[in-house]
Amino acid sequence: MRVKKIVKSFLPPSVLSFYHLSLAWLGAFFYGFPSRKMIIIGVTGTSGKSTTVELIAQIFQKAGLKTASLSSIGFRLGKKSWRNNLKMTMPGRFFLQRFLARALQAQCQYVVLEVTSEGILQSRHRFIDFDVLVFTNLSPEHLERHGGFENYKKTKGKLFQGLSLTRKQKVHRKIQKTVVVNLDDPAASYFLSFPADRQIGYSLKPSSQLKDVLFPESLGLKKEAAHFLVRGTKFHLFLPGRFNISNALAAIAVGYSQGLKFSLMAKTLAQIRQVPGRLEKVISQPFQVFVDYAHTPVALEKVYQSLQPQPGKMICLLGSCGGGRDKWKRPVLGKIASHYCQKIIVTNEDPYDENPQKIIQAVASGVEKSFPRENLFTVLDRRKAIQKALSLAQAGDVVVLTGKGSESLMCLADGKKIPWSDKEEVLRAMKKL
Repeated sequence: MRVKKIVKSFLPPSVLSFYHLSLAWLGAFFYGFPSRKMIIIGVTGTSGKSTTVELIAQIFQKAGLKTASLSSIGFRLGKKSWRNNLKMTMPGRFFLQRFLARALQAQCQYVVLEVTSEGILQSRHRFIDFDVLVFTNLSPEHLERHGGFENYKKTKGKLFQGLSLTRKQKVHRKIQKTVVVNLDDPAASYFLSFPADRQIGYSLKPSSQLKDVLFPESLGLKKEAAHFLVRGTKFHLFLPGRFNISNALAAIAVGYSQGLKFSLMAKTLAQIRQVPGRLEKVISQPFQVFVDYAHTPVALEKVYQSLQPQPGKMICLLGSCGGGRDKWKRPVLGKIASHYCQKIIVTNEDPYDENPQKIIQAVASGVEKSFPRENLFTVLDRRKAIQKALSLAQAGDVVVLTGKGSESLMCLADGKKIPWSDKEEVLRAMKKL
């Protein structure tokens, strides 16, 4: 792995781009361009991708449409599903094309894919014939990798730009190339600027930006549930947070684009009580414990806003990824935690080849000076950090663990990976308590 990185570092960008593109074509060619024979839905953005993929897949499956899906959470082929243990949201080109070929062999009609900016940079999306593309939102992430926020946005845009390149391939099947865009995001107009046969917007409020917009009417929002109308159909959503209403609207919009009935979608969403590692409630009594994947400032703040206990306190465990990834955000995460949490435990996450103690110190350095130092803890061992967080909790409190979500591995130095599960560690620690 290290040799591979060294070799790549000496290759000119043009040669590296050609290398990635060639592999993408070879993978598609080897497996017979399977995406051309199914309807492919791609979901991209900074936050909410995995949840949106899961909601779409479940809606289509419940509608009797055999569906495959791939996200950072896991893989699905019809009724069969398994966890994503690759530590990679969007796998390599041959893996993707093999997965699409398996979906075709399993007679899947739809495939829902989570598409990342790193995947787009490496042409993993190329030669996949997308029919529907979803944009969830955009906030700063992977800025060092992309060379700034504007380049990050443009990288996401390449996916939408590619939609027009595949419009002719399925004309005989009369499939409309469709984009579904979150109109609440400032970047919405950018993603609507690319050619498409149909554009559908979704928003938490009425919008005149597009003719075809889905939004929640008569919205009733409680701590862990929401009730609203969409086009006259009542929806009950039992996933906490306003951002999950947006994720649900994105899934509804995709179903709507394919002619699914709103009543069927409402019935499916009402049956979904949680998504693995996405504000997943692990413990309900005597205090609540949630596990979430949030690792960007915007996502972390949304999680904290959604879980504010009344009248109890919020105990927050967080860290930050190593490997040189987005070092700028580490103190920002600490600052956000100090605004919402009454007790903070900063711990290890995925250090890769970096010194984990320095990452922890960088996160802790962002905690506001006014935050009581006796309520700030730095614990290198994540297992002990979880035990510490739980030991601090009392009845009525909320403990939230962020950064790992449903991930099953922790990445250490020299490419070493060890099995890990925040959820299992919480359950194990609670037994001892």
